[in-house]
Amino acid sequence: MIRNQIQVIAFDADDTLWVNEPYFQETEQAFCHLLGEYMPSDELSKELFKTEMSNLSLYGYGVKGFMLCMIETLSRISDGKASMAMVDKIMELGQTLLLQPVILLDGVEKVLKHLKKDFRLVVATKGDLLDQERKLKKSGLQNYFHHIEIMSDKQTGDYQKLIKHLDCRPENFLMLGNSVKSDILPVLELGGYAAHIPFHTTWAHEQVTDNLEHPNFMPLNTMTEIIRILQPNS
Repeated sequence: MIRNQIQVIAFDADDTLWVNEPYFQETEQAFCHLLGEYMPSDELSKELFKTEMSNLSLYGYGVKGFMLCMIETLSRISDGKASMAMVDKIMELGQTLLLQPVILLDGVEKVLKHLKKDFRLVVATKGDLLDQERKLKKSGLQNYFHHIEIMSDKQTGDYQKLIKHLDCRPENFLMLGNSVKSDILPVLELGGYAAHIPFHTTWAHEQVTDNLEHPNFMPLNTMTEIIRILQPNS
């Protein structure tokens, strides 16, 4: 049974432990409004996403890379004629994004309290190091975790390194997250377990439309369902 297999449970952070993507979407809407004189919002969103994808290998994930992509998009669509005042406003949007409150999602602390008794808990998230460290500190959740891993990406090799660092075997590792692409598929490929916790909105880059069937995959409706699976007598 799975509860006898698992020793280490890893949690994604953004949109699994706390709210994140809605803040990015609000910032993107403000960016599109700011640049409304150049083109309609839906076209601006496509241009911004194109910039993000072309720079992902350079900037990685996180707010700072997003700020740079907004500025680059402004420069491109304005043919380099946009004022420094508009650049300043984009910087303000990015700084506001960095200062957003950390709001825990429903059931997070209940789950961590239950599982900490029987499992090693870790955070496995990607993004900007300083920003993720800041959010973790503001969340008040640090003491629940044995280890914090802030990853530049979440490919199979990245999880392989993490599992080795934790001195754990894939079949004793469970990942919980909201992104099928980043949190589920790479772990299943290694032979680990993965539980998907849906969030109401997902960045386009993380979306997967194919139905997933795998013996080690657990689709959940809410995070608290994992307690019943791993600790049925709780």
